[in-house]
Amino acid sequence: MESANELYKYQLDKDNHLPYYSQLKRIIIEAIEREELTAEEKLPPEKDLVEHFGVSRITVRKALDELEKEGYINKIQGKGSFVSHEIIKQDLLKFYSFTEEMEKEGRVPSSRVLDFKVAQVDDKIQAKLRSSPEEKMLIITRLRLADSTPMIVETSYLPQSLFPDITREEVNNNPLYDILKKKYDVTFTRAEEIFTSTSLTRQESEILKSSKNRPAILLERITYSENRIIEYTKSVVRGDKFKFRVVLQK
Repeated sequence: MESANELYKYQLDKDNHLPYYSQLKRIIIEAIEREELTAEEKLPPEKDLVEHFGVSRITVRKALDELEKEGYINKIQGKGSFVSHEIIKQDLLKFYSFTEEMEKEGRVPSSRVLDFKVAQVDDKIQAKLRSSPEEKMLIITRLRLADSTPMIVETSYLPQSLFPDITREEVNNNPLYDILKKKYDVTFTRAEEIFTSTSLTRQESEILKSSKNRPAILLERITYSENRIIEYTKSVVRGDKFKFRVVLQK
């Protein structure tokens, strides 16, 4: 509990127009981001926070409820509130690779193929891939994990004509981009990504071992090799496990 006492060096600004619960929430977030509070560490009891910050228990509970909804903490009945496992940060200015990003974070990445098939796709997917109605797609749905924790449900669509010999076993044992580069000599030249807020469906929450309707990120990516679209991927990302970061440079 020694590092949790780091919270006690902070005080609320009683002259600030922000509600007390928002200020308390911000204090805890800053302590987490500065690593003054570490992953899985227990926060001080509610009564201690009430006493130190001079607020009501309702105020403390509202701050903790919002922190839980946003994935910063986990509340365990009868035990208290704990800092969530480290949120993964993804730099948007780099070409995305789940495997590489997890390894950089010191996590062990893995993937599990949930579905693997060849089929025609609907009008919306055809538009994303700029494909004809007759063209068949290789459709791969994977669960992406870090340290065995489910993080992302990802469905990729690739023109079968470009990658006719990919097997389920290959995808289960190798990063997809490694297969495309090594087996088909693909060069990735650019990717477009669109981020949308969403919430988990019942099926997604079961796969990701999270709560239904919990906030999530819908990530759509279109990948190019020269001027040819070679992949469209739709990913549902756990909002409590990922933080996307943009670094702006002049």
